[in-house]
Amino acid sequence: MTVRNISLFALFMLGAVVSFAAIRLPAQYGHHMVIQQNTKAFFRGWATPGKTVTMQASWAACKQSTRAAADGSWSLWVPTPAADGKAHSIRFSDGQELTLMNIVLGEVWLCAGQSNMEMPMKGFKNQPVEGSNMEILKSSYPSIRLFTVKRNSTIAPQTDINGQWQEADPETVREFSATAWYFGKLIHQLVDVPVGLVVSAWGGSSVEAWMSRDMLSGFPEVKIPENEQAIIEKNRTPTTLYNAMVQPLTGFPVRGIIWYQGETNYDRAHSYTAMLTTMVEGWRKAWRITPEMPAKAGKGAGTTHEPGGGDVLPFYYCQIAPYDYSLITPPGQPVINSAYLREAQLNASKSIPSSGMAVLLDAGQQEGIHPPCKQLAGERLALLALAKTYGMKGFASESPEYKSMEISNDTLIVSFDKADMWLTAPGGESKLFTVAGADRIFYPARAWIVRSKVYVHSEQVKRPVAVRYAFGNYVKGDLTGTEGLPVSSFRSDDWE
Repeated sequence: MTVRNISLFALFMLGAVVSFAAIRLPAQYGHHMVIQQNTKAFFRGWATPGKTVTMQASWAACKQSTRAAADGSWSLWVPTPAADGKAHSIRFSDGQELTLMNIVLGEVWLCAGQSNMEMPMKGFKNQPVEGSNMEILKSSYPSIRLFTVKRNSTIAPQTDINGQWQEADPETVREFSATAWYFGKLIHQLVDVPVGLVVSAWGGSSVEAWMSRDMLSGFPEVKIPENEQAIIEKNRTPTTLYNAMVQPLTGFPVRGIIWYQGETNYDRAHSYTAMLTTMVEGWRKAWRITPEMPAKAGKGAGTTHEPGGGDVLPFYYCQIAPYDYSLITPPGQPVINSAYLREAQLNASKSIPSSGMAVLLDAGQQEGIHPPCKQLAGERLALLALAKTYGMKGFASESPEYKSMEISNDTLIVSFDKADMWLTAPGGESKLFTVAGADRIFYPARAWIVRSKVYVHSEQVKRPVAVRYAFGNYVKGDLTGTEGLPVSSFRSDDWE
C-alpha cells in the first residue's frame, strides 16, 4: 500500500470513527419537528459509548444528562411546556455537538394504515382526491409539520426509520396523506397550536403486518415468518411493518393515533375485532414507559400523558367505505360481503377504550376502493379528537348506533343510541333495510323514521325476526343523525 493510499485509508477510518462517535437520533427527532406540549418527552439516540450525553432544550432552564451505554445508546426525558408559538432548538453533546433547529411545541398525531391513509393529496393516477388542487394551492401552514415514514418491511425490529420533517406548503402537502392533512388542519385551526403529523402507512397492508410477534401470540392461525426469505408480500407479512415502521417510533411523544385500514382484511372479518383490539393494546403498551423505567434505545416507549397517570393514547379510526368487492373476486369464487368487516370495526369501537370510529357509509365508490372525498374522512376523525381528546362541545362527533330491536306484530321497531337529535333520511324513509323471518331469507322492506326510531315492515315477511341495514358490499347510506353523521351498516342477527 502506498503512502498516499495509507493516508487515504487513515482518513477514511478517522471519518468512520467520527461518524460513529457523533451524536445521532432516530429520524423522527429532527429539524422542523413538532414536540408534544405539556408532557415529559422521551428522547433517545446514539453517542460515543461511555460518554456523558447532555441535552439542552431552549424552553428548559436546566440541562438533562445521562451516560451512553456500551452500545452507544442513550435516552433522556425533558418536560415540555404549553405551545408558545416560538421556534425552539435542542442542543445535544457528548463532546461533539448536534443542534436541532426550528422546533415548535404543539400537538402530535401518528397516522397509520393502508392505502386510504397513504393516498396523497395529489391522488393516485386516475384516482383523484376531491378538491385537492385548490386545497394544495392554499396549504401554506408553517405551523403544521409533516413527516412520512418511508416504506420498509423487516423480520427484525428496527431502531430507526427513513423520513424527515417538513413545513406544510403546496409542494410538501401535495405528496402527503390527504386523510391526515384534513385531520391535522382542522385540529390546528380549532386547537390553535402547531400540529405535527407522522404518517406510517402502506397500501394493501393487512392488520397482521402492523402487529408484533407478542401481539399475534393469541392468534395461532397466523404464521409468523422466521427469516427475511419468508417475506413474500412485504405489506402483508405478519409483524414486518410493525418491526420496520412502528417499533422505531415507539417512545416518540404523540397525543394520539388515527387509523384507516381494513380493506385487506375484508375476507377475515371474523378475527378483525380481536386483532384490532389487540393491536391497539399493544401499541399503547409500547408507548407507555415512564421516566422511572429503564429505557434501551429502540425498545423503550413514551407517553404523551402524565407518566404513570393511567391515561391511554386515544385511537380514532375510519370504518371502511362501501365498495363492490365482486370486482376483485377471482372467477368462480364466492363474493365476500364486506359489511361483516364494517361490523367487526363497529364492534371494535365498543371493546377499545378511548376510541372512536368515523363512519363513511355515505362516501364509497362502487368501482373505486379509494374514495375521493378524503376531506370527509379526515374531518370526521378530527371531530372525534376535538370532542373526546380536546373536550370541545356543542357539535356532534359520533354517528347514531344500532341499539336494539322489538317486534310489534308484523313490524320491527329499531332503536338507536347517540341519536339525541333523532334520525333523518331523504323523504323520511330509508331504502336500505331488509327483514327476515325464521327462514332467514331477507326481503326489502319499507323503513320509516319516527323521532329516534325506525319502523320496518315487509309484506313478504309476516313474522319478522331479524333486520339489517345497508348490509352489502356497495351501498350509499341514506340514514343519518340530524347533524349529518351517517349510521353504520348493522344487523340484529348473528347468523352465519
